[in-house]
Amino acid sequence: MNKLNPSIKYHLLVGLFFALWGFLFMYMVKPFSDQTTGFIFWIRSSIGFNLIAFITYGLIAVIQKAIFEKIQRWSVGLEVSTLLFFYIIHTIGTFALYKSPIINGGYTFLEWNTEIMLRAAIVNLTILAIARSYLIKLIPEKEDTLTIKGDNKLDILKIKKAELICVSNAQNYVEIFYTQSNTLHSKLIRTSLRNLKAEFNFLLQVHRSHLINPTHFKSWKDSNTIYLTEIELPVSKTFNKELLSA
Repeated sequence: MNKLNPSIKYHLLVGLFFALWGFLFMYMVKPFSDQTTGFIFWIRSSIGFNLIAFITYGLIAVIQKAIFEKIQRWSVGLEVSTLLFFYIIHTIGTFALYKSPIINGGYTFLEWNTEIMLRAAIVNLTILAIARSYLIKLIPEKEDTLTIKGDNKLDILKIKKAELICVSNAQNYVEIFYTQSNTLHSKLIRTSLRNLKAEFNFLLQVHRSHLINPTHFKSWKDSNTIYLTEIELPVSKTFNKELLSA
């Protein structure tokens, strides 16, 4: 599972689906037996609990997006951890609402967890896991191709992300270094390093005149110079820490 659609809007759709499912689940199952029952209770609890579910899932979506963009992968372990974290936050949030004056429920936290949440989790987390799995498969995996455009409409370069080595400033242009068929190539495009860094956030700035693709970093020559694939570049003290922490 190395693919995860990082767009929050798609995951919020899953959160909305899960909240609507929870609303129907509570209506059909009516899980409470602590005398806090009745139509008013059902309306308050269903809306409140499932609103918390939606907000919690939105929080999870933001966190997992940050993790995915940092490590550029997803795994079964991370997926299980995501569902477990969702369960913990959702349990605490719903219990706080349940004990509030809005509902004033009678269960203790232990009873709430064993009588309600653990039983519901068997069904609900399964539904959530299926929905997330379907979402991941539903969203087409984007091609790993970069389209680098200059100010001129005819000024364009399409290469694979893995082929891009670095980008260097060349007055009003940038020089893009890339490798194809084990051969080093370069192309001048009229744009700026600032524009490229904003467009391609994986690029790492090592000098005011140079951006690199971190996957092509090989080693340090000395404290001021690095080796990339077939290229040697200076590193300024301003960006030294950024490279060391990458």
